[in-house]
Amino acid sequence: MSAIKSLNKWANAHTYYFLDLLRVALGVFLFLKGINFVSNTQILVDLIKPIQNLAGSVLIMHYVVPAHLIGGVLIAFGLLTRWSVMAQLPLLVGAVIINFIGDMNATNLVVAIFVTILSLFFLFYGSGKHSVDYYLKMQQ
Repeated sequence: MSAIKSLNKWANAHTYYFLDLLRVALGVFLFLKGINFVSNTQILVDLIKPIQNLAGSVLIMHYVVPAHLIGGVLIAFGLLTRWSVMAQLPLLVGAVIINFIGDMNATNLVVAIFVTILSLFFLFYGSGKHSVDYYLKMQQ
């Protein structure tokens, strides 16, 4: 617990608007990806096709959309950012793996790797000073 507090103190002391904009962009991207999956479910079905014979593939389909929609909004506002990123990480790692199992699409692979690395950064960095988490913490 003390390690997380020290990371929060460091992040708040070294906050930059660019990192906050990057966090908001990540959240908006994930939210839009969730809307894309809702509006065109065939894309999600095609992505999961390489692992459709595995147990839990239907569960995966029902986890992806809500996780992207809710997690994207939470990350964009900076509310429970670390928890939201932790919910996204299995999906993002799965997106990287699916590119190797199924048809290789270089663009999707690069985007999946970039978003995974960015999410890992915000897992350790947190939501930053310009977020709902920081605002609520200062109200106490």
